[in-house]
Amino acid sequence: MMRGFVASVAFLALASSASAWGNSGHQTVGYIAQAFLAPKALSFVQTSLGSTYNYSLGPAATWADSVRSTTAYKWSAPFHFVDAEDSPLSGSCSVSETRDCANGQCILSAIANYTTRVAQTSLSATQRTEALKFLDHFLGDIGQPLHVEAYEVGGNDIPATCGGDSTNLHATWDTGIPETNIDANYGGSVVTYANALVSRIKTGAYKSLASSWISCSSTTQTLSRRLPTTRDEIAAAIMHRSDLRTLAATAITPLKCPLVWAQESNAYDCSTVFTYKSGSDLCQGTYYAAAVPIIDQQLAKQGYRLAAWLNVIFDGMTNLP
Repeated sequence: MMRGFVASVAFLALASSASAWGNSGHQTVGYIAQAFLAPKALSFVQTSLGSTYNYSLGPAATWADSVRSTTAYKWSAPFHFVDAEDSPLSGSCSVSETRDCANGQCILSAIANYTTRVAQTSLSATQRTEALKFLDHFLGDIGQPLHVEAYEVGGNDIPATCGGDSTNLHATWDTGIPETNIDANYGGSVVTYANALVSRIKTGAYKSLASSWISCSSTTQTLSRRLPTTRDEIAAAIMHRSDLRTLAATAITPLKCPLVWAQESNAYDCSTVFTYKSGSDLCQGTYYAAAVPIIDQQLAKQGYRLAAWLNVIFDGMTNLP
C-alpha cells in the first residue's frame, strides 16, 4: 500500500523554498474549515487530530510544512505546488495538468491521492490522520497564486521589500502581506482573523459568493489522464522515476476540482501578483491595498472548500449553502 504516493519515493524535484501562506495563513484556512464541518466530518477530524492539535484543523494545518524538510518526508516537498509553465508577465496565465504535472509529482495529484486515502478504512488510523493533515495543508497551498506558478521559481527568485525588510515576492505573499494585515487589523491573532472571515462567509460580504466557491465539490470526478507521448514528455517522466516503485504514482489520476482551484489562483498572477513596481515596499501602498482583499478571499475560499471537501467524503454532501 502506498504511503503518500509511494513510501520510498525519492526526492526528485526542486521544491519551492517557501511555505504557502506561512503558519498564520494555513492555520486560518484550517480554523475556517473547522467552523463549517458536518457531523461525521467533524467527528473524524476531532478523533483523528486529538488533543495534540486541540481537536482542530487550525493547529494541524502547518504539520505538512514542519515535516517536509525532514529525511522521512522530503519526498513530499514537490506536492506543495504545481509549476505552471505559463507567461504571467505577458498576461497569459494558465494551469494544465498534462503540461505542468505530467509526471504526477505535484499538488493536483497529491490532493487526489490523499482524498482517496483519508476515506480508505483499510488503512490504519495513523495513515488516515496523515492524509487528513496533508489535505488540511494542500487545500491551503493551492489557493496561493505563487504556488501555482513556475515563473522565477514561483517568485522566490524575485527580490522584494516588505515592511522595510528585504525578502522575495513569494515570501511577501506567503507571510509578509498576510501577517502585516493580521497585525494591523486583527490584533495579531489568527483566531480573530479566521473568525472575521467566517463571519463574512455566514452573514457578510462573502455570503453571496460562498455557494460559487463550492460549485466544484466532487471528490471523485477525475480529469482524463494521458500517457506522455512526445520525446520531451517521456524524458521528463523518466527523469522523475528513480525505479519501478515510483511507477505507482502514475496510477493517481488528478481530480477535476483541484485543477479548477489552481486555475483560479493562477489567474491572480496575471491580474495582481506581478504588477508590483520595482523598488517599492510591497507591504504598504497601492500594491498592498490590492493584495489584501485577494488574500482574504483566497483564505476564506479555501477554508470553505476544505470543509465542503471533507463533508462530501464523510457525510455524503457539502452540507453548506
